Amino acid sequence: MAPIINPFVFGKAAEGEYFTDRQEDAKRLTANLTHGINTILISPRRWGKTSLVKKVVSEIDNPEIKTVFLDIFQCKSEWEFYHAFAAAIIKQTATKLEEWVEMAKTFLSSISPKFTFGPDPMSDFSITFDWDKKDDSYMDILQLPEKIAQKRGIRLLVCLDEFQQMAEFTDTVTFQKRLRSVWQHQQHVTYCMFGSKKHLMENMFNDQSMPFYKFGDLMFLKKIPTHEWVAFICAKFRETGKTITEQQARKICEATETLSSYVQQLSWVVWYKSGETVTNSDINEAIDDLLEQNKVFFQREVEQLTELQLNFLRAMANGVASGFSRKDTIKKYRLESSANIQAIKKSLLKRDLIDVDGDKTSFNDSLFKIWLKRQRYYN
Repeated sequence: MAPIINPFVFGKAAEGEYFTDRQEDAKRLTANLTHGINTILISPRRWGKTSLVKKVVSEIDNPEIKTVFLDIFQCKSEWEFYHAFAAAIIKQTATKLEEWVEMAKTFLSSISPKFTFGPDPMSDFSITFDWDKKDDSYMDILQLPEKIAQKRGIRLLVCLDEFQQMAEFTDTVTFQKRLRSVWQHQQHVTYCMFGSKKHLMENMFNDQSMPFYKFGDLMFLKKIPTHEWVAFICAKFRETGKTITEQQARKICEATETLSSYVQQLSWVVWYKSGETVTNSDINEAIDDLLEQNKVFFQREVEQLTELQLNFLRAMANGVASGFSRKDTIKKYRLESSANIQAIKKSLLKRDLIDVDGDKTSFNDSLFKIWLKRQRYYN
C-alpha cells in the first residue's frame, strides 16, 4: 500500500489540490489575462500571489496563449534583468535548442547574443550579449516577446514575480521609463507583475509620479477568510483518514493570522505530528517547532533594529495597532516622542517587517510576532 501523502504544501506555490478559495480573485485575473489587460497584484508577503497566478495560468484553455514566468529576485541591476528576461522569453517560447539559437540570432542580432549551456543543454542555458547603457540596444530585448508573438501568431503572458526588486536598481526611474515606453505599445503581450514587498509595489504602481502609474489593473489581494481555511483544513485531514475539529483548525488560523503560506506550513506540521485524532498538544508543539526553525532569522532581524524600532514592535506584539502617538503609549513603550513615530514606521516598512493600512499597523510575519511576544523583554 502506498504511503499517505501529507495533504498540505509549503515552500513553493500551492497549485492544484493544494490551492484553496480566491474564486473572485481568480475570476478577475483570468478575465484580465485572457483579454490582454496588464495586471498588478499587490499584497504583503505570504498571501498567495504566486499560487493565484499559477493557478489561473494553468487553467487558461487557449492554445494561442503562451506563458512566460520570470522571478527577478536575483536580478541586482538593469544589466542582469535584461539577460534574465531574454533567456526566459526564449527558453519558454520554444522547445528545441535550435529554435532558441535561431530566435536569438533573428531578434537579438544587433547585440551579438552568445549562449552558455549547462549540464542539460535542453533546459539549462544563459545568454550573454554586448550591451552599452548609452545606446538603445535594450529596445531589442524589451521588444523580444512582441516580435516572437507576432511571428508565431500567438499571444504571450509575461508573469514577473518579485517585480519590486527593480526599485532597488541604480537609477531605477529611468529604467522603469524604458520598460514602460516599450511595453505599453505591445499588442500581443500581456504583463502580470507581482511581488512580496507591498510598500514598494504600491509606490511603483500607485504613485502618479512613477513611470508605471496606471499601467494596468491593480488588484489588492485580501486574506483568505478564516471560515474558508477551516473548511479546507478539516477536509484535507478527513481525506487522509485523520480528524481535526473546527476549533483546532481555527487555532491554526489564529496562530498564523491566515497568512496562506503559514497556514499550509503549520497544517503540514500538525498533520505530520498527529495520530488519527489531532490533539491541542499537537498544535502547540507544531507552533513551537516553527518558531524554533525560524529563531535564527528572527534573532538576526532583532539584532539589526534600533532600540526605538524594537520598542515599537514590542507595542505591536502586545496588541497596539494604532494610537502610537498617545502619551501613555509613548511612555509605556519608551518611544520618546510622537515625532519619532512616522520615522519608525517608515524604517520598519522598508525592512518589510510591518504593513500599514490607514491608521492600522500590523506585522507582516505572524510567527515573528509570536516569537517577539515570547521573549523575556516582552513579558
